[in-house]
Amino acid sequence: MPADANPYGDIFGGWLMSQMDMAAGLVASRYSRGRAVTIAVEGMKFHAPVAVGDEVSVFADMAKVGRTSMTIDVQAWRRARHSEDSCLVTQAQFVFVAIDAERKPRVVSESAA
Repeated sequence: MPADANPYGDIFGGWLMSQMDMAAGLVASRYSRGRAVTIAVEGMKFHAPVAVGDEVSVFADMAKVGRTSMTIDVQAWRRARHSEDSCLVTQAQFVFVAIDAERKPRVVSESAA
């Protein structure tokens, strides 16, 4: 939407980053079978702009699982409204920690899948 864009019609990087964080959070919560929180974003790279009206697709995949943490690779792709061609626009690694009801780190279950 126009409120999420600069005067040139390009979407703010922060808006795109929030979409990527939500996608990574879904993967982290599902994998850890509970609440997980973002603790770091590593290697955020913006390759191309996203214009108002573009379709944005976000893909997130588990890259690494530690004792309480999970590293998730995330990519955002854009497709112009009247095109079939898509383009990688942003990528990063999001690190999440699984937490318990007291908001303390908890072990990611080995049976999680």
